[in-house]
Amino acid sequence: MSPTTPYSRVELMIVLLAREVAGLAHVVAGALSPLPAAAALLAQRRGPTRATILGSRRFNPFSEGGRELFDCAAEGRIDAFFLSGGQIDGAANINLVGIGDPARPDVRFPGSFGSAYLYFLVPKVVLFREEHSRRAFPARVDFVSAPGTGPDKIYRRGGPKALVTGLACFSFAGGGFRLLSIHPGHDLAEVEAATGFAFDRPPAPPVTDAPSEAELALIRGPVRADLAETYPRFAAAL
Repeated sequence: MSPTTPYSRVELMIVLLAREVAGLAHVVAGALSPLPAAAALLAQRRGPTRATILGSRRFNPFSEGGRELFDCAAEGRIDAFFLSGGQIDGAANINLVGIGDPARPDVRFPGSFGSAYLYFLVPKVVLFREEHSRRAFPARVDFVSAPGTGPDKIYRRGGPKALVTGLACFSFAGGGFRLLSIHPGHDLAEVEAATGFAFDRPPAPPVTDAPSEAELALIRGPVRADLAETYPRFAAAL
């Protein structure tokens, strides 16, 4: 049932990302990631999830930065992590380096950091990208910062399980994406036109469930207040 209160696309994505990690023990949102940070905090408010927000003083138990995060992942103490990229392709490969020749890119992204490491070790990686276009979702990324799949002989405990965009929700299994639902106000033709890779889909994709009144109240109340400590501008815009 749709809420009586209007909601934004950002609020919808926060809710969808939070639903993906609901009930997991420990969820981590990386640095410079306000949208998944809000989702992790929403999941924590609905319990029993514990949210770690890199860059936060209140919601970050790590005192030595990335080293502790990577140790925690290697020890199996992170259940879910959120990843995005300048490009994401149909094999769930992520590009965080740039577009064009890596030596002289036409567009430069922030860098891979520990994305490949976490992609292999965190059991559930939720991909997200608010922009849904062929630029963001090409047939093949220009550079693979973190591979979505790999040879069976290479040990891998984690990997991509879901993708949430500004248009739709997908699952990932067997080396490819499957369309799960399309957000209200959009249709299959629009999703297909905006996606550069092939994906599986049901004959009649359902409409994405809207945020509940309770979820919106949490986002606009305590989650927004919690988020303001790390991302004040993003929180103010909610």
